Amino acid sequence: MQDIRHHFGQRVRELRLRSGMSQETLAHRAGLDRTYITDVERGARNVSLVNIEKIAAALTVSIEYMFSGERFSATPTYQQKDFTEPIQERFKYHLDPETRVLAFTVKGLLTPQDVAYMDRTLIGLCTGFDRGEISLLVDHRFMLAADGEPAVYSPEVVEKAVEFQKKLLNYSKRVAVLCNSQFMVQNLNHVTAISGIYNKSFQLFGKDRDMVQQAYELLGINGNELIKEKK
Repeated sequence: MQDIRHHFGQRVRELRLRSGMSQETLAHRAGLDRTYITDVERGARNVSLVNIEKIAAALTVSIEYMFSGERFSATPTYQQKDFTEPIQERFKYHLDPETRVLAFTVKGLLTPQDVAYMDRTLIGLCTGFDRGEISLLVDHRFMLAADGEPAVYSPEVVEKAVEFQKKLLNYSKRVAVLCNSQFMVQNLNHVTAISGIYNKSFQLFGKDRDMVQQAYELLGINGNELIKEKK
């Protein structure tokens, strides 16, 4: 029977890999040595509370979430097999001129270049509106890796997403995001806190119907042409 050190090490490894991070990247972000992270993932360290806090922050999650029951495979993500289709085929958007809701959905994972493409496309649509006129409905339910399991923004994508969201701040009134996991909720809470839209962005996860209906209610709409309940 594995002890708590092995369970914690497996948890760190799976969250790191679902974030597209190497051990070196996680160590740098946590202010720890790479060999220390290696030992943690092997279950060979009695990790202090201080270092648990550092690792959780580097993974953009709370300490509480580190010990939650939401689990994933420890399959590496952000690999070449995760990007077989161009962003133009995986990214869809729709602007409703009556409700002034800009909706967009993305299938699969994102590269920094993908975010830049989305930035140019969506900000171009927003420029015809005044400050605070648009609400955004974002669908990340299908942000899955090649193995079919959820993944979150990599550190490189986070950097581009923060820049993108800072631009959206000038136009957006309220933002509702449908997430693929509680892990993504944690990840995007971190992104929106940095970008400055935390107080107007709502990251949602739960039963699909409830999540979609909650997003509609937050934006004051009865439905959306692009983003609907899964069938």
